[in-house]
Amino acid sequence: MRSRIIMSMLAGATLLASTLLGASPAQSASAADIPAEFGTDWHDPVTAAPPVTKPGGTSCDVTVAEAQFKDFTPYKGEYAPPRACGDRWSKVVLRLDGKVKGRQYDRLGYLHIGGVEVFRTSTPQPSPDGIEWSVEKDITRYSDTLRTTQPVDMLIGNVVDDTYTGIIDVKVTLTFYAGSPDATTTPDRVLTLQDGTLTTPRNSERIVAEVYATGSGGGCEEYWYLTVPEPAPYSCKADDGPYREVQITVDGQLAGIAAPFPTVWTGGWSNPFLWYVVPGPRAFDIKPVEYDLTPFAGLLNDGRPHRVEVSVVGVPEGQTGWSTPVNVLVWQDAKSTYVSGALTKVRAGDLANSSTYTPGSEHRLDTEGGHRLEVAGYVNTSHGRVATTVSRELTNTSVHTWEDGENPDALKAIWTDNETVTVEGRGPARTARAHRTYTMDGTTTLGAGDRLRTVLTLGDQAAMTEMRGGRRTAWSRLDDTYTGDATYTAHVPRDQRHAVGTTSERYRLFGSGGCYDRSLVTVQGVLTEDSYGC
Repeated sequence: MRSRIIMSMLAGATLLASTLLGASPAQSASAADIPAEFGTDWHDPVTAAPPVTKPGGTSCDVTVAEAQFKDFTPYKGEYAPPRACGDRWSKVVLRLDGKVKGRQYDRLGYLHIGGVEVFRTSTPQPSPDGIEWSVEKDITRYSDTLRTTQPVDMLIGNVVDDTYTGIIDVKVTLTFYAGSPDATTTPDRVLTLQDGTLTTPRNSERIVAEVYATGSGGGCEEYWYLTVPEPAPYSCKADDGPYREVQITVDGQLAGIAAPFPTVWTGGWSNPFLWYVVPGPRAFDIKPVEYDLTPFAGLLNDGRPHRVEVSVVGVPEGQTGWSTPVNVLVWQDAKSTYVSGALTKVRAGDLANSSTYTPGSEHRLDTEGGHRLEVAGYVNTSHGRVATTVSRELTNTSVHTWEDGENPDALKAIWTDNETVTVEGRGPARTARAHRTYTMDGTTTLGAGDRLRTVLTLGDQAAMTEMRGGRRTAWSRLDDTYTGDATYTAHVPRDQRHAVGTTSERYRLFGSGGCYDRSLVTVQGVLTEDSYGC
C-alpha cells in the first residue's frame, strides 16, 4: 500500500489537478484572424494545466452558491449532502462558472463550507463585450465536512461604480462520485481552529495542516517580492526586504516552515494585457501550503486545546496584507481510542535574510534568504510504533534593479522549498521527497509616447520521489512555465491604449503515473496555438 505521507505530498503538487477547464483543445485562430492590436473582446480565459480526472458510475450534483458580487457583502447559504450517492465518495469535484463584462480589476475570493476553506481564487479581468470562465478543483479531501448539512460563506470582494462596472456573476457546484474514497489521501476528519486553538481526536495518528497563504491585493504585500528596505528609494518598503516565509507554530514552538508561492494576479506587473487569456500559474486556483504535523500528534492527542498560529516572516510590523486561513486534516487509528506518543526533536537553523542595496544610476538590491527545520516524533498505534521525521529547507535569491522613477523596473528571483518526510515502523521505511522551485524574471519599462512594456517569465516546478526500503516506487516531474510580452499606451482611456501582446504557457507533468504536455499561445487576445505533446 502506498504511503499516506507520500500520496499527500504528490497530491498537493501534482496529482490532484485543479485547473481552469480546458481538457479539449480550444479552437485556434489562423494568422489572418489575428488583429493588429487588442480590440473590445478576446478569447475566454484558458490554462494549459490538466483537468480533474473523473471516475465513471453514479454521480450527483449539488449547487452550493449562486451569486452576483457587486461589493464586499458575502453570499450566505446552506449546503446539504446528496442523498442519492451515499455518504462515501470516490471523488468530489468543485466547479466554479463565472462571467463578467465591462471594466473591472482582478478580485480575490474564497468559499467556506462549514467554516472549512475549500477554495480560494482570483478573477480574470473582463473585456467590454464580456468573458466567461470555469475552474475545477478536486475537493475529495474535505469529504468529512461534506457529509452533513453545513453553512456556506462565499465572497469575491468587488467594487462597482461609474468607472468599474463589472459585476462578477458566479455559480459553484459540487459533483459527487459514489464509491470508496482513497484512505491515503482522504482524511477521517477536517478541523478548523477555534479561537486560534486546535483540539484533535485522541486517536489521531497523522495530522496535516494546510494554509491558504496569499499576499492580498491593494497594497505592497501583493508585490512582496519587490519590496526594499531603507534607504533604497523605492515605493514599496519592508524593513527586512522581500524575503517571506510562512511559519506555523504549536504552543509557541516552531512546527513548520514554507516558501509562499509568488502568485501574480491578473492585474499584476502593471499590465493586464499579459493575463486576459492565459493567467499566471495558480492564479485561479490557489493551492494551500501544507505542513506535516504528525511529529506533534503525541502532544496534540491529550484532549486539550493547543494554540496553533501562522505568521509570515518579513511583513512589516503592523502592516496587513496576508490572509492565512488554516484547515487541519486528521487520519485516525480506528482500532484505538487513544494514540500516545511524543515529540522527540525540533531543530531549527538560523533564519538567513540579507538584502544588500547598491546605489547608482541603476539601483540594485541583492537578497539571499533561507531557513532549515527538522522535527521528529512518534505515535504508538494499534499496528505498532510509527516514527515520523519531517525535514524542510527553504532558499530565496533575487536581484531587483531599477532606475530613477522606477523605470525600468526588473526582478530576477528563485525560491526553493525542499521537503523530506520519512516514516519508520510496520515494514520498510518510507520516504517522500519534494523539491519545489518557483521562478520570476521580468522587466517593466515606460518608453517614448508613454508606451509601457512588460516582459515576464514565471515558473512553477516540482520533482517528487517516493522510496520504500531504499527503492524508488513512484516519481513525478512538473514544469509549468508562463511567458508574456505586452505593450500599451499608459495614462489614456482604454480605447486609446493600442495594446499588443503575446503570451504562452506550457504545462508538462510526467513520471510513473504517465505523461501530460499542453501548450497555449495567444496574440492580441486571440488563441493561436493549443497543442498536446504526449
